[in-house]
Amino acid sequence: MMENTLRLFGIVEESVVDGPGFRYTIFVQGCPHGCPGCHNPGSHPFTGGTLRDIDSLFQEIRTNPLLKGVTFSGGEPFCQPRPLAELAKKVHAIGMDVMIYSGWTLEQLQAMDNPDIHSLLSEADFLVDGPFVLEKRDLELNFRGSSNQRVLDMKKTRQAGNPVWADFA
Repeated sequence: MMENTLRLFGIVEESVVDGPGFRYTIFVQGCPHGCPGCHNPGSHPFTGGTLRDIDSLFQEIRTNPLLKGVTFSGGEPFCQPRPLAELAKKVHAIGMDVMIYSGWTLEQLQAMDNPDIHSLLSEADFLVDGPFVLEKRDLELNFRGSSNQRVLDMKKTRQAGNPVWADFA
């Protein structure tokens, strides 16, 4: 796959459930976690989906004045870290924030020996981490599916040196 191409499961152009404000949500194709009860089980196979160039996605994002930010969900975004990090840089350049959902915890991502994963993590303004756990499902939670998941403010987390919950969580 080309460096500036993503394998996508789908897109929601104006979501209000995938982070604060109106968001352009990109659901990537491919996930190793296989969480029972996942709301996107079709995103699990690493084959299928559609290929999209990050520049074409960015053009769609930048033309919508209502958007506050972009959300990367899945699938597992950290399985396609390089093109997502490049897209996140473009999104930041126009003043929008980036929220990322991952089935891995922040600590697991930080321990991975992959510079592309670290690059994507450094572009995250907010991170929802940890696997979806069906037994801990709670429909009252903001921006997460189960109570074990955290919504982290990554700027504050980087400053503090330990996980800091987002104010809107």
